[in-house]
Parts: sequence; structure tokens; C-alpha cells
Amino acid sequence: MIKRNEGAIMSNGQKMWKRAKKIIPGGTMLFSKNPDLQLPNRWPSYFVKAKGYNIWDLDKKKYSDLFSMGIGTNILGYSHPLIEKKVISTVSSGNMSSLNSVEEILLAEKLISMHPWADQARFTRSGGEANAVAIRIARAYTGKDKIAVCGYHGWHDWYLSANLNNRSNLDKHLLKKLSVKGVPKSLSKTTFMFDYNDLKGLKRIIERENIGIIKMEVERDIKPSNNFLKKVREIADKKKIILIFDECTSGFRESFGGLHLKYKVNPDIAIFGKALGNGYAINAIIGKKEIMTALKTTFVSSTFWTERIGPTAALETLKIMKEKKSWETITEIGKKIKKNWRKIANENSIDIDILGIDSLPKIYFKSKNNLKYKTYLSQEMLKKNILASNAVYACVQHDKKILNKYFDLLYQIFRDINKCENEQMSIDSLLETPPCISNIRDV
Repeated sequence: MIKRNEGAIMSNGQKMWKRAKKIIPGGTMLFSKNPDLQLPNRWPSYFVKAKGYNIWDLDKKKYSDLFSMGIGTNILGYSHPLIEKKVISTVSSGNMSSLNSVEEILLAEKLISMHPWADQARFTRSGGEANAVAIRIARAYTGKDKIAVCGYHGWHDWYLSANLNNRSNLDKHLLKKLSVKGVPKSLSKTTFMFDYNDLKGLKRIIERENIGIIKMEVERDIKPSNNFLKKVREIADKKKIILIFDECTSGFRESFGGLHLKYKVNPDIAIFGKALGNGYAINAIIGKKEIMTALKTTFVSSTFWTERIGPTAALETLKIMKEKKSWETITEIGKKIKKNWRKIANENSIDIDILGIDSLPKIYFKSKNNLKYKTYLSQEMLKKNILASNAVYACVQHDKKILNKYFDLLYQIFRDINKCENEQMSIDSLLETPPCISNIRDV
């Protein structure tokens, strides 16, 4: 499978990617970090160091990250010195023992104080786990199995079972063509999808099925319209349905806490992850006491949910976020990116869609060549030592210098795309790699 002299022109990251695909199913632990999603055969793939908004690859080449900042985990930037100091202190005095850590109590108290509607908290180390725990608690409380769902909520059986009814049910909720192999067929017709802002669709599901839980993201690509969130809350109250907000992605990006605080709509349970520990593994489930205590009637437990690093990092992260008002900074950065995307696209007569909350903007080229243009953008940015794609997870470290460099390069890239759209150039002749893959089934 290796071409003659191929290694002479390959980066160490790509060599390692070839090794990984042979011994790791799917190549990576997180699908979003698959290098072929960005730039096949060229993406650096692996890192040895990360600091601020910079990443160093296996060849010790330095890149500016205007892409995902750890898939949204590092709002405060990589290796924040104050957080690192706290974590190192924790490691030096012991991360695990036969006893519990005080930090989990302090973090629970902190999150509850930020969300007056909530009374109790539990912690996990991943978003998928947190979602599964929330579902278990809600099912234990209601005694009902069926769930109405909107948005992306991970890989566990309860969620993927939506595709047992129809293999495309989840296609509108971030990842397409998600396979249900290995998901028990007995879970069919327990999870039902509804579209964001589609109140009638939600009502139809509730009228037809014995729904005990409504599970949704507060906001991802589009904003709520016609008081959508408030009306969902009203329906949940009227039908005695548990409302769960998944804020693994949206949490701490537009408010100090959940995005639901901005819209003034409280759930019964909320989930936080990603940015909570600024790169360290910590996820939280908070909720009302009468619901959360249902956990004592079932079984939810895991050894590494008791380690100290995650809660330690989260406590320091929350302290810094509050002092710096990080959510305001990244929202302004994201607004600037959206504004310049629109401006540069208009100046080059390129038709685009811009979606996402302000601190997590996404761009789509309204063209049959969308994926090729996305690949070309990554290709040309990488030549200038910038990691970039069709989305930007803003972080407080993104300064004017790197943003202006990004916009200048983007103008040249959009100019080329304009020529391709007008058939003055061919995007196929500009691409130095195969086009990026679009979803999980392309692997």
C-alpha cells in the first residue's frame, strides 16, 4: 500500500496516520480528528505541543489554530499557565486514591450557584457518558422509555437507536449516515427526532408516542424563532415531560454557564462539557433535586469519574472565565469572522451560507463543489502555517494579528474560488490532494 519513495515526501504526521489506520479501527478515537475530514495526505494529524492558539506537529512545525481549538475545548487557549499550575499541583500530590476528592464537591457547588434552578450535580469524563447518564436519570424518574430528540448527543445506543426506525433520521443533526450496527433492534421506536424550531413536529411525536423526555441542544446552527424554547418548556410542563438541554458544545460560549441562561428558559437537567475544563476531561450533569435523586433508584458509576484533574481544571477555568468574561470576547471574535466572511464573499461574488452561534461560526459554499472548496481552503491556509477549515471555534487568544493574516489569505482563496465558479479555472487543477471526506461512512 506504500508507493515507491512515498515516505520521502510525507510528513511524520501522515506517516503516523498510515500506522494508526492499521491498528486503530477508524484511525482515531474521535471522528472529528480524522485528518481526511480536512486535507487528505497533507493534514499534520498529530501534535507534540500546544500553547495559546499555536500547535507544533511531529516535525516541530508551528501552526496557528484557526480551526477547532481542541474541538471546542480550549476557549481560554492551549496550556493556560494558571490552569496548568493547578493541574500540575494536583498531579504532584496524587490524582487518584481509595478516597474521594473534595474538588468534586466544590465544582458541584460552583455550578449550582451559577444555575439557581438546579440543586444537584454529577460528573463524567466525556460528553457521550454525560448524555447517557442524563437519559438514565430521566427514565428512572419518569418510568417512561421514549424520548423526543433534537440535535447531536453522542454515540450511545439510546441516541443511535433513532436510526433503527429510519437510517436517515439523524442526518439533519450533525453527522450523516450513522450506522446502527451493534445497536439492539429492541430499542427501535424509543427515540424520535424532531427538527429545531419545528414545534408542530414535536407536538405530533408527543401526541403519537408516550414521550417521557425531550432532549435537545439549546442552539447549534440556527437561532430559536417564535419563542421556540419557551414553547418547548411549556409543552414539557403541560405533559409532565422531563426537559434536558445538552450544552456540551454551547455551554460557556455566549454566557457564563449555559446558553439557556441567555434565553431565560430553564431545563430540568442540563449537561456541560468541552470548554468546562479548558482541555481537561470533565463533563457535568446538573438538575432539579427531585429528578436527580432518581439516580439512587438505578445504577450509574465509574472509577475514573472520581479522579481529581478534571474538577481541578474546571474550577480554575470557571474562575478565569468569570474574571476575563471570556464568553464576551469569543462572541465578538466570532462576529468579526462572520462579518469578514460575508464581506470577502460579496466582494468576490461567492454565494455562501453562514451558520452557528457567533463564537462558533460555520461557512458553507452554495455550490456543487462545496467540499472541494473546503479542501482548497485548508490546503492554502496550511501552506501559510494556519490550520483552517469551514468552521472556527473562537478562543480568547485569537488576536488581531492572526485574524488579519487569516482574512488576507481568505481573500486570495475566495478570489480563486470565484474564478472556478465562473469556469475561468478548475478547482480540480488547484487541489493537490483528494477532496476531503464529508461524513463517517466515507472512511
